[in-house]
Amino acid sequence: MILLLTVAGVLLSGCTNKEPIKIGFIGGLTDRNSDNGQAGLNGVTLAVEQFNRQGGLNGQMVELLAKDDAQSPEKAQQSSHELVAAKAEAVIGPFTSGMAKVIVPVTGQAGVFQISPTITSMDFYGKDDNLFRINRTTRDYAEDYAKTLLSQGLQRTAVAYDTRNLNFTTSWLKEFRTAEQAAGHTLAAEIPYASSDETDFAEVVRLMLASKPDSLVFISGALDVARLAQQARKQAPKLPIAAAEWAATEQLIELGGEVVEGLLIMQNYDRDDQSQRYRDFAEAFYKRFQRQPGYSTVAAYDAATVVLSSLKNRQRGETLKQAALRSGPFQGLQQTIVFDANGDTRRKAFMTTIQNGRYVRLKD
Repeated sequence: MILLLTVAGVLLSGCTNKEPIKIGFIGGLTDRNSDNGQAGLNGVTLAVEQFNRQGGLNGQMVELLAKDDAQSPEKAQQSSHELVAAKAEAVIGPFTSGMAKVIVPVTGQAGVFQISPTITSMDFYGKDDNLFRINRTTRDYAEDYAKTLLSQGLQRTAVAYDTRNLNFTTSWLKEFRTAEQAAGHTLAAEIPYASSDETDFAEVVRLMLASKPDSLVFISGALDVARLAQQARKQAPKLPIAAAEWAATEQLIELGGEVVEGLLIMQNYDRDDQSQRYRDFAEAFYKRFQRQPGYSTVAAYDAATVVLSSLKNRQRGETLKQAALRSGPFQGLQQTIVFDANGDTRRKAFMTTIQNGRYVRLKD
């Protein structure tokens, strides 16, 4: 009996002391637009915790390695190399296309499977590499914005764009310009600026208004959009304003207050979803973090679902990318996730406007 108990104890010990599977996370956690990265990290953290509570991968737990890119190419490259050195099975992130331009070559060369919850630049579309994307493309978004503005009779839009996330903002601007031109219109102005604590947002808006536009569009993060909207309300209080989906976070409303009322902006998930699946998630998320999930939270949780499901389904000798392509479609929180051979997917998005301090979906 003693011998049997000893053997059983050794076997049990061997099952419970397996080395954890390492999954990487990388996003902006300390930069000016860290709301996206922090919200995304919370979504991935919840998904990993739930996975581990359900037994992990046949008793093997998942360890989440979180790294900051700080929206700095140097920091992003350093963090990428650290995740590769730690032998992460997969990396979830980054959350901006500008950082993806730096990070993806590092992880790709190392053969690490990577899935970004939010990047949209056309530079990452249609490529057979190790990068999968949960979000739509800048083309999809920009075309929808142009269609909505034109349906409201707005034909002369001035645009401001943040050059610190240049890969995204110029891609978005190019697609928006193309959509406007296809409808027979030209943009009134294209004003670049570099986001910083010293940025003169009053001057940025002044330059936009010098072209006498009938609407303003900001291709910027939430913090900048709140400040740009403030200046727009001071200098041209009646002019319609809109912001690219990058800014569609809780922070935008918290910081913007009354000045962002009426702002037009897209969401890549339905905030008012009453399905049981989403309500269970939102309740678990609030219990864990004492806040409501945002768009990067939902997309990051979906990205984690793809990674964790692929780990469970992976067969001997198969890469995680191969497992992900074979294992789909995946059931996301609100949408079914179907990847093509290049790791691209389609995603529904919803045009909203800010009313009484909340995002309200426009009628189709």
